[in-house]
Amino acid sequence: MRLINLQPSRPLAVLLTLLPFVLVFVAYAIASDIRLTANPQDKLLPAPSKIWDTMVRLVSEGDRRSGRILFWHDTWASLKRLALGISISASIGLGVGLLIGLLPLVRSFLAQFVAVLSMIPPLALLPILFIVFGLGELSKVVLIVVGTLPFLIRDLSQRVIELPEEMMVKAQTLGASSWVIAMRVTLPQIMPRLIQSVRLSLGPAWLFLIAAEAIASDLGLGYRIFLVRRYLAMDVIFTYVIWITILAFVIDWALRAASRRFYPWAQEGL
Repeated sequence: MRLINLQPSRPLAVLLTLLPFVLVFVAYAIASDIRLTANPQDKLLPAPSKIWDTMVRLVSEGDRRSGRILFWHDTWASLKRLALGISISASIGLGVGLLIGLLPLVRSFLAQFVAVLSMIPPLALLPILFIVFGLGELSKVVLIVVGTLPFLIRDLSQRVIELPEEMMVKAQTLGASSWVIAMRVTLPQIMPRLIQSVRLSLGPAWLFLIAAEAIASDLGLGYRIFLVRRYLAMDVIFTYVIWITILAFVIDWALRAASRRFYPWAQEGL
């Protein structure tokens, strides 16, 4: 029996899935215990129990000045910016990707331009975006769009180009116009790819969001992390990092579930 043919049973698969998380937690707990034993005042690696107590306090206690639970306000502010940026990027990416993939004239006009744009580091544009769009919500949303849109356009247009030529020929033989081919033949084929591409864009989108919030914001998950770093409040930072990870996982899971629900015929690689 070759290793490539070994398939884990369901209980073993669950165990193997959980094992890396358990190992990371155990390694952190040991490292934290070693540092706290040497110096009980050490702030770099707070004990897991302290992180848990901090998490409970943050999600349940209001701010002394405003009375608001800042944890939930930060979460709502960041999720709004992320959702708006990703929605705009996905909508534009879908439309432009369709045009580049279907129409040779548009492909010649835009394909290389988009390829060059994708080489520009989005964070390098952050000062320009703040100058042009100000320090409000717009600049943060625009950074997410600028950071994720070129990838979405290139990925979706490539998917359109890879569609079997026979599909296009048959549609044209039956009298379908370019619009009908785009809406009835091509669009259903690339919608699962759009969901997958958005899933792959979530990591960079979070990065751009947190960077923008850290520099110019008074509310948001990234803003809070960079605010407390000056006090070495690692228990707060770890709480927010864990929460961001949970949010990212839930969003990814929801997108994956939506793809399975609406496009069960599509074989996702991720």
